[in-house]
Amino acid sequence: MVVNPQATSTSPRVTDVIIKAFSSELQLDVVATTHRGHGIEIGQRARNTGVDVVITLGGDGIVNELINGLLAEGANPAGPMLATVPGGSANVFARSLGLAINPVEAAGQLLQALRTGSARTIGLGTVQVTSSAPDPEPKLRWFATNAGMGLDAEVIAAMERERRGGHAATPARYLAITLQEYLTGTDRRRPHLTIERPGSPPVTGVYLAIIQNTAPWTYIGSLPVNPCPAASFDSGLDMFALLSLSVASTARAAQRMLTGHRSTGSRTMVIWHDQAQLRVQADQPMALQVDGEAAGEVLGMELHSRPNALRIVR
Repeated sequence: MVVNPQATSTSPRVTDVIIKAFSSELQLDVVATTHRGHGIEIGQRARNTGVDVVITLGGDGIVNELINGLLAEGANPAGPMLATVPGGSANVFARSLGLAINPVEAAGQLLQALRTGSARTIGLGTVQVTSSAPDPEPKLRWFATNAGMGLDAEVIAAMERERRGGHAATPARYLAITLQEYLTGTDRRRPHLTIERPGSPPVTGVYLAIIQNTAPWTYIGSLPVNPCPAASFDSGLDMFALLSLSVASTARAAQRMLTGHRSTGSRTMVIWHDQAQLRVQADQPMALQVDGEAAGEVLGMELHSRPNALRIVR
């Protein structure tokens, strides 16, 4: 079990209860992460030593790190299974699998699944970025739920700065930061992104690009936010892009996201479903987020759908 002690929605007392519950039925080793990237190291060690199951207790960030460790040498559906107990602020991965948001209840669901051998194999995504700095070997990174460039990544970067300043990542704070970035942060007058998919001409004039591997994209408290409601672990990647950040078009996009409407696009929105490969290019360094974690500024990214990549407990 890999525990993120900085997880926002658990406490030491809840962590103790969950550890005892799993320890009563499994031969369990518990490791607390101590630094960014520690989960990748643990995942690599788990793959190399052939453990049966890796359990995360934390948010989407630690899930992403574990996946990148477990799959450092490529897709591995026959390797260690992954189980995740939600302990972060959004917990998109756990909730998209139908797990309870309460970590103790989710632990009970996972223990029952382990008793009965309930598991499934899911597809994931990979992203390879073009950096603004010379990089002769761009690093491949796996993602479970989503990636994005533009406004959504700028909001996540701003939230991480707030968290480093001691502020909690609450839904109200996310909404306030989103409004602040929209009004005073992002460039709403000139688009910087171009999106592409094989077999179609590039689409220019893009302000925001979100790529989903599952639905929803994120949550505001208990409310799902769903630019691409058809996205699934069992299909390719879905793309949502905005061609305008005017108040009217942004309001229409927000309404679509909150209602889960399955339109196929409009004059100011592009929606692509079930894509094996996608590309996003920028004419200047732009913020990137991967699985809800800020990943710096890049000049572009190439994304691929990777079917049957990982076996999970469910």
